[in-house]
Amino acid sequence: MRNFQQLYYTSCEHGLSGSSGFQFNAVSELVSAETRHRVEGLAGYEPPRSLVESDTPELLARCPVNLCHTPGRPGGATTLCVRYAGRDSARRFGNYFAHALYTEGEFTTDSGGLLAIELWDSPVWTAQVADTTEIPELPAPLPRGPLSPRSVRAFLRAHPYAEQLPALLAAVFAALAEDGSVVVIDDTTDRIAHWFAAVSYLLPPPLAHILSFATYLSRPTRSRLHLIGTVPGAHPDFGPDDEESYTVFDFAAGRFPEVVPTHHLVRLLIRIGVGSIRSVWSWTAEYAHGREQALGDWHAPVAAAAAAGGTELTDADVRAVIDWLPGAGHLGPRRAAVAADIHHKHRDLDDDRLTVLSAAAEAGGDVVLHQELEGKLHQSRIRAYATGAENAPGPVPITHPAERERATALWQRLLGEATTSRQRVRLLLWAQGARLEPPRELLAAQSLELARVLLGASGAGPGLREEVARLVRTIPEFRTGLATAVQEVLTERGGQEQLFAQFPAELLSERDLEGRPRLLEHYWRAQAEREPGRAVDLLFRILQARGQSSPDAELLRGVWRQPSPAWTYEEATEIAHRLPSDQPMDEAVAEWFDRAVKQEVRDEQGLRDCLVLCDTLTAPGRYAWLRVVTQECVQITLRLDAALREATEATALARTFRIPQIDAWAAPRALKTYRLLPAMLRLPADPARLRKEIGEFGFSLADGYLRTVHRAAVAAGRVDEVLFSHVTGVIAVNGERAALPQAHLEVVEALRLYTARHWQSEDLDRLARALRPYDTRLADAYQECAENRLGRMKKWSRKLTPRRSSDGPRPEKG
Repeated sequence: MRNFQQLYYTSCEHGLSGSSGFQFNAVSELVSAETRHRVEGLAGYEPPRSLVESDTPELLARCPVNLCHTPGRPGGATTLCVRYAGRDSARRFGNYFAHALYTEGEFTTDSGGLLAIELWDSPVWTAQVADTTEIPELPAPLPRGPLSPRSVRAFLRAHPYAEQLPALLAAVFAALAEDGSVVVIDDTTDRIAHWFAAVSYLLPPPLAHILSFATYLSRPTRSRLHLIGTVPGAHPDFGPDDEESYTVFDFAAGRFPEVVPTHHLVRLLIRIGVGSIRSVWSWTAEYAHGREQALGDWHAPVAAAAAAGGTELTDADVRAVIDWLPGAGHLGPRRAAVAADIHHKHRDLDDDRLTVLSAAAEAGGDVVLHQELEGKLHQSRIRAYATGAENAPGPVPITHPAERERATALWQRLLGEATTSRQRVRLLLWAQGARLEPPRELLAAQSLELARVLLGASGAGPGLREEVARLVRTIPEFRTGLATAVQEVLTERGGQEQLFAQFPAELLSERDLEGRPRLLEHYWRAQAEREPGRAVDLLFRILQARGQSSPDAELLRGVWRQPSPAWTYEEATEIAHRLPSDQPMDEAVAEWFDRAVKQEVRDEQGLRDCLVLCDTLTAPGRYAWLRVVTQECVQITLRLDAALREATEATALARTFRIPQIDAWAAPRALKTYRLLPAMLRLPADPARLRKEIGEFGFSLADGYLRTVHRAAVAAGRVDEVLFSHVTGVIAVNGERAALPQAHLEVVEALRLYTARHWQSEDLDRLARALRPYDTRLADAYQECAENRLGRMKKWSRKLTPRRSSDGPRPEKG
């Protein structure tokens, strides 16, 4: 501790200036000019107007006293007591006496633990002029005044506006953080000093040590101290520009700020109270890390210390402590003590907060508390997870043997209490996720019982379905139990062939059913329904498991379960290849091949697949499986396909398709629909046959043929022999004899007109010669068109040939 330098400042006859007037009357030996300048700036005093002419001891005692304190620069603090002295040596009013103390250290340390406000009315202060200009330094400890936590508590109990203390404290916190000022107005400076003391006691000690204040200033707006006191008779008027810089609490008039944000720390400090706060601050030092500055920094350490002292915390206080604990590594073992204080007095904490307390107990070395909290967490988490509570955390591995044993016992108890299938499912999942090791026989029994219930349930939602799927994937005992439950259902109840297409039996795999051939067959049937592309392969797996070479009608209906079951062309072809051709087949096989061959052909690809199937079925052995009518259909289909590839003349090819089976069977009809017309147009046509037989094509074929020939004639740049033969045959059609409908006769007429108008003369000449054996009149007409076309060409050729004269070639007019 350092000694305090003293300074007296007043209006006197003798002092450091060597003349009369306001000056330093006396100072300690080591006082610097800077210190004198600072004290002189703080010592000014202006009494209230009503007390300016005070000159008797009684009147002077009524004048406000200014106890002023500034922490000053780092490492120095100035504290002074200014009293009104009335007249000076020249008998003029306005004199005052300022007694100042200065220390280069921290005030509270050098004063023996006093706060600056506790020097209010201390016997250390004097108002007497010294006889010499040098006065001694004062050693610590300094004598305290009458202010104490007890006296301040009594003051607050008696004050009518004591409820304003939380707002006042919050305003001072804000002034310290934002370099603002709070003005307190009360009837006397003694009352103001009590307010300042209340605030100083409640502030965190590091903040109380940097608090600057003056218990009385006549004009507060001329100061930037944190706390400024004044009395009603002074000049405390504040203008609009001062509202943001000064927060005014007028206890004399009962006027206070409308809204002052009050932090939870402020409320906690008020609940602790001035009388108990010093003990809490001494405890808080054990919880703080020394870097606290803002309100939020202090809240948790103060709350932790208060809880240790028995103070009841609010939810906000508890939340602050719990949020602070994970980063409070500086507490060491005390971390567990804080967790214990919170846990023992707040039993309704949620899992997130209990998790923090458990971690703190473990970090602080309190094994018993850690295990207690973990047990509580396990129970809460299991219940929340089992009931499907919103945002319930999933299981995490429990590695500690004792914790795992307790969690297993709790899990087994909750499993017995479960009321729904979903709770039991989620409990099994929780055990798996937490890496519990319950007895295998218990797990197997619970899994089988749950599987039986699930097989008899209906309307399982997507959540339960997904969770049961996880059970099947992760718990072997449940897969085994589910397979056993399915076997029981198929054995005890008939008509359950579709069980594997239902939840949850559909979740089983082939591996789960090894050694159970009956279950495997039902499983494969259900798989075929879910995955039609695998139906053929699954059929032969069933046959292999049965030891059979041929499927029967029941098996085929079981694998292909559509309302009108039939093989596709590809399926039928694959089945024909995989069935043993040297063995007889069940009658059902012939029926299914018949339906496959005769099914409707949807497009060209379907036609190709149909032809592959027909070709496959003609192989030795397979052909014998077929019914007679199926054999006939296959033969006719392949014969027509061969005719399309081998024919040499278009009309003869069309005649090949004039058979009754075209309308009866889909495959021949598809050959006519998709391939006949293109094949005819690739072959030359016999005009003599065509003009007579086109009426026998049928409306659809004739219509397509006529229109295609017309389009080809219009689009052709060069008329080849094949196209020429078709055009000749169409033009030569005799409408009366062919008995064509009017629409087709119009296409014939359009083709005649187009060729007459647009074909070249040599093509018209060829056409006339080709038509003459069938229709001389039509041939003469085309011959005339050819000659006229040729004549016009010669005429134009002569017109375009230039004439010669002595002047050279000259173009003809026109």
